[in-house]
Amino acid sequence: MLPRHAPPAVAFAVGTLGIALFSGMDAIMKGLVLAIGVYSTMLWRSFAGVALSGAGYALSWKRWPEARVLRLHVERGVLTSFMGLLFFWGIGHVPLAQAIALAFIAPLIALYLAAVLLGEQVGKRTVGASLLAFVGVLVIFVGQARADLGREALLGSLAIQLSAVLYAINIIMMRRQSQAAGPLEIAFFQNLTVTAVLLAALPFIGTSLPAAAHWPALLGAAVLSTLSLLLLSWAYARAEASYLAATEYTAFLWAALFGWLVFGEHLSGFTVAGAVLIVTGCLLAARSPQAANPHLEAAP
Repeated sequence: MLPRHAPPAVAFAVGTLGIALFSGMDAIMKGLVLAIGVYSTMLWRSFAGVALSGAGYALSWKRWPEARVLRLHVERGVLTSFMGLLFFWGIGHVPLAQAIALAFIAPLIALYLAAVLLGEQVGKRTVGASLLAFVGVLVIFVGQARADLGREALLGSLAIQLSAVLYAINIIMMRRQSQAAGPLEIAFFQNLTVTAVLLAALPFIGTSLPAAAHWPALLGAAVLSTLSLLLLSWAYARAEASYLAATEYTAFLWAALFGWLVFGEHLSGFTVAGAVLIVTGCLLAARSPQAANPHLEAAP
């Protein structure tokens, strides 16, 4: 098992692997969203996620989480539910690489939130870097307009941008949560909370049991999601949120590859240029790597 006091570089590598697995899950989820819809996809995947993460958590269970820690689990789970619905609906209407590029704005937003919520220092270049990243977003939207992808593609892009704002909050919450609980506990309670939120909407939306042909993909998405969550939780317990946010950028390469292999999607020059501007802005604003204090107690 990797040590609790792992160097920042090790935490960064583990976080990058977590993003790679998450990107693979995105590709599977896009196929499922196109086949059975976003609500059914998230609901049935969450059931599989509860079973997988619950088995691991039961083997390591020692005691019930404290009230303040349980509140963190529930808060992040509720946030993740809405974040996921927006994002997965969005990727069903826009190319995968473009969706990931638009979501890249989240780590930059997280830098501001880290300063406000965690007391982490943000460099003076952040404002200028934010403007550069915003220009990148505009470039992607211009490319979308020129390609005439339609109204649903525009709405999908806007849903992804809103999801990115929620994901920025999620990054900060992940940092606080990872200092208060272990990865298996986090994975289980997040899956459980997401399932509860989705079930609350069942009487209003309704769904049916997916065909047998879709279950391997649903289980595969649940496995990749759970493994990714475990890796990211481990990493965020050992390095600052503002440092690990940079691991998000590797997702663009995976999204471009999976989008091309699975869906026949091709990158446009506007998407590449916009992604470069966004990533450059985020990198300019990023701090130097520092190890997290493993004894820091999460805020209530």
